[in-house]
Amino acid sequence: MNLKVGDIVSRRSYGGDILFKIIEINRSSQTALLKGIHVRLLADAPLDDLYTPEIKSINEKQEKYRGKTRDCVAQIFKCRSMNRKNQGRRGNEENYYEIPGKVLHLDGDQDYLNECMKIYRNLDITAEGIFIPERRQPVHIKELLKKHKPDILILTGHDAYLKGKKNYQDINNYRNSKYFVHATTIARTYEPSKDSLVIFAGACQSHYEHLLAAGANFASSPQRVLIHALDPVFIGERVAYTSFRRTINVSEVINNTISGMDGLGGIETKGTFRFGVPKSPY
Repeated sequence: MNLKVGDIVSRRSYGGDILFKIIEINRSSQTALLKGIHVRLLADAPLDDLYTPEIKSINEKQEKYRGKTRDCVAQIFKCRSMNRKNQGRRGNEENYYEIPGKVLHLDGDQDYLNECMKIYRNLDITAEGIFIPERRQPVHIKELLKKHKPDILILTGHDAYLKGKKNYQDINNYRNSKYFVHATTIARTYEPSKDSLVIFAGACQSHYEHLLAAGANFASSPQRVLIHALDPVFIGERVAYTSFRRTINVSEVINNTISGMDGLGGIETKGTFRFGVPKSPY
């Protein structure tokens, strides 16, 4: 099979469970570097372990993913409506305006970032999205925080627990966790308050405990499982649209993601949303 960069493939040894895109091919070692289409995973694989799925199979997996995304978005709008009632607006219902939290999203994958930005727009969240490879995120994080002054910071991209390693507590056994940890540490030094700057950090199989210890409010991955590309957005949305007077229900937020409790977790955190009155006619 004449595989090339950009091809969509699956791995025979894993039963074709995940769709990948080939991003590099090493002809001398006959291996390929793959990135998940729907999950934030980087993986190496022998070329002879890869195959091109049938179009029908690709379409079925794509539709399954889109269905999960639609379900999450629908649940978000349902929760948002309920929260508006619970947050007790007073006075003229037509004379208020909303100020959700502002997001700065750094992503190590341009394709994932593009998809995330579409969802932010759909969810009426002000978000600045910047493509920065994981290893460069610690270099740029402080200047970007100063420039954009976000309420919510998303640090994500690709990650993986390296094949053949056996110590899950060793940060060096992860592809990119150390960069997310370093960037989180710098961000938390810049803004120590976990309610003034809410941080989500991590990707597939990331070192969850180390990310939380570095200062993240939310992180992946407690059970070292894969997380879906849009899960950081769903976490950010709940922070952006929960009142600054309320503590976010962490279990509720995580259960309304695609990956759930195995893939995501966090600590008690206040929201960043505010109502304002009156709404200007101009």
